[in-house]
Amino acid sequence: MRFGRIATVVSALALTATMTACGSSEKTIDQEAKAAPTSGALVGVTMPTKSSERWIHDGDNVKSALEKLGYKVDLQYAENDIPTQVNQIENQITKGAKLLIIASIDGTALTTQLQQAADSKIPVIAYDRLIRNSPNVDYYTAFDNFKVGVQQATSLLIGLKVQNEDGSEGSAKGPFNIELFAGSADDNNATFFFNGGMSVLQPYIDKGVLKVASGQQDFKTTAILRWDPATAQKRMEDILTKTYTGDKKVDGVLSPYDGLSIGILSALKSNGYGTADQPYPTVTGQDAEVASVKSIIAGEQYSTVFKDTRQLAEVTVKMTDTILKGGEPEVNNTKDYDNGNKVVPSYLLEPVIVDKENYQKTLVDSGYYTAAQLG
Repeated sequence: MRFGRIATVVSALALTATMTACGSSEKTIDQEAKAAPTSGALVGVTMPTKSSERWIHDGDNVKSALEKLGYKVDLQYAENDIPTQVNQIENQITKGAKLLIIASIDGTALTTQLQQAADSKIPVIAYDRLIRNSPNVDYYTAFDNFKVGVQQATSLLIGLKVQNEDGSEGSAKGPFNIELFAGSADDNNATFFFNGGMSVLQPYIDKGVLKVASGQQDFKTTAILRWDPATAQKRMEDILTKTYTGDKKVDGVLSPYDGLSIGILSALKSNGYGTADQPYPTVTGQDAEVASVKSIIAGEQYSTVFKDTRQLAEVTVKMTDTILKGGEPEVNNTKDYDNGNKVVPSYLLEPVIVDKENYQKTLVDSGYYTAAQLG
């Protein structure tokens, strides 16, 4: 994993925003934390779902690391049901949680609960997904989501041989037929992924090197609600039926998430792709889930973007511990993540492109997976 230079950002403006977010004009988070012992303090952790293995890793890593520091942890999964997550957060507030770590399902649906947290002087860390339209989000920990989209689009170009790995012009000139998929419209990250990808692909579309044969290339049309693989598979099947008739073939698919990639590949396989005469197109992904890494090894999915959840958990837990002990946590971005109400101080980590050539070094040698898990 490559990390950018980490800078500690401490300013009167950020401190004022933090005070406001916690709903107190008299006491800062620091004062609140110093007023109460942190040993055995309860931390509420809410994750979207167990249907994606990455969230299981996230939850387990955060819980384990917090418990090693002596905190009690209430870890909940909402199975992508917004009312369930709302109830879980309300219950954590009622139980007396001293801090909330929230990976939201819908980043706009928690305004009331965050106000309840602020009224109780409970700081909130948005985990991986920015919570929107609330002043009561104190910090945000995530990967550089725009860069994730850039990397997905770059790997698509490399797979098509339009671009070389060093960024130079590749041997292939096109035109290539591609299709675009975006994540869930209620997830703030999805727009960053899509915009990052299009910042790379649009110039090639404008030049005619790439063609979106279906004509579906705006975010709203390409978005897949709740990141659902079955929905992605159905959309790909519809595109193939309506657009790719006769000898017309798909050359590449920009997919923002491994679960969607598996659904997309299933649709392609059902339509005759994946043979020597008609190989799979270049399909991207994200999260380095086991099924997709195996697919990459098998020569099906072309690439994924790896976000080391161990590092994200480490940063979030360190931030939590610092806040609860009355300190000012480290951040490295104070300008890019405007939630519609405030710019949320953020700590961003670096994602990594993974393909058949480097999965061993990046995923196995680093200890993220064992060879047996990918065998």
